[in-house]
Amino acid sequence: MTRFARRVAGIEVSGIRKWFEGAGPGSVNLGLGQPDLDTPAHIKAAACRALEEGRTGYTPNAGIPELRDAIVEKSRRENDLTYSPDQVIVTAGASEALHIAMQALVDDGDRVLLADPGFVSYAALATLAGGRPEGLRLDDRLRIDVEAAKPRLDGAKVLVLNSPANPTGAVEPVDSVRALVEYANDAGVTVVSDEVYEHFVYGGVRAVSAACFGENVVTINATSKTYAMTGWRLGWLAGPEEVVAQAIKVHQYGQACATSIAQYAAVAALAGPQDCVAAMRDEYEARRDFLCDGLDALGIHVPRPEGAFYIFAPMADDLVRSIIAGGVTIVPGEAFGPGGAGYARIAYSASRNDLITALTRMETIIND
Repeated sequence: MTRFARRVAGIEVSGIRKWFEGAGPGSVNLGLGQPDLDTPAHIKAAACRALEEGRTGYTPNAGIPELRDAIVEKSRRENDLTYSPDQVIVTAGASEALHIAMQALVDDGDRVLLADPGFVSYAALATLAGGRPEGLRLDDRLRIDVEAAKPRLDGAKVLVLNSPANPTGAVEPVDSVRALVEYANDAGVTVVSDEVYEHFVYGGVRAVSAACFGENVVTINATSKTYAMTGWRLGWLAGPEEVVAQAIKVHQYGQACATSIAQYAAVAALAGPQDCVAAMRDEYEARRDFLCDGLDALGIHVPRPEGAFYIFAPMADDLVRSIIAGGVTIVPGEAFGPGGAGYARIAYSASRNDLITALTRMETIIND
């Protein structure tokens, strides 16, 4: 019998994908963070031009110069961050950026702190790098308890921040991000900040980049959510030159380069008109309100999430499974860590028609 590597055999398949792929025929999928909106036309046109011009070969490992320049300018314009192109690696989505960051930073036995509940990839990627993932408690608003987190940072190697957050939709207050980053930097802990939902914040709430408050921060971002480009697999890592110098090795041998056509499309996304992003944000906010109102009418009371496109609803396990069996795919909260028990993640990135169908089916299940 083949003996597999313990670091791989010891992790589970993503709970999100397990429920998504196990959904029955005709199920309404509110389980996957997949925008139903289309990639904007000017971005697709840029990809078509790149194809017509034959830009289909390998690119530099770190990405085409014009895209790294666009990322530098985007970071300055939107996040008040100053990078040089040499501090940027273009990756195959934020997932690869997270992977190469963990591989570059984490040694065997290193402690990696992350929110519990938190996005499923963080703990798995830390484990694949040989690290020991440890969950941080959230408060009653589903934000990191900063004072409880501080002593946990002592002796840790990496702190993963994700704001706006998956699965909770919570947005960390500016003062909390500042406090966590400053304490981490003083403690010699590298902050890895996943900011892929940065543009989807509602009601005047502000999402702030962690690197505004410290130098030992690796910023992860992507075009996937912002521009409805999940299948294009285009993300990036930006951070200190010494981190980039190590992460590029992992990227070089494992990926070589992000897809050339997606890179040219991403230049159009970042440097082109941004009204499409505001329109998507407004649509998600309307869907959030519709779904929250619908759940409230069913007796499932949730605070309106401030960001991303997920509701993290308090829900008994038997009800979660009944809803899934009844043709609505949602994700049990424990898939995101022990702290998620008693909750379910419901995505409102699906179409309004799907949300209506899902609420109708849930009403039947609850009232049965």
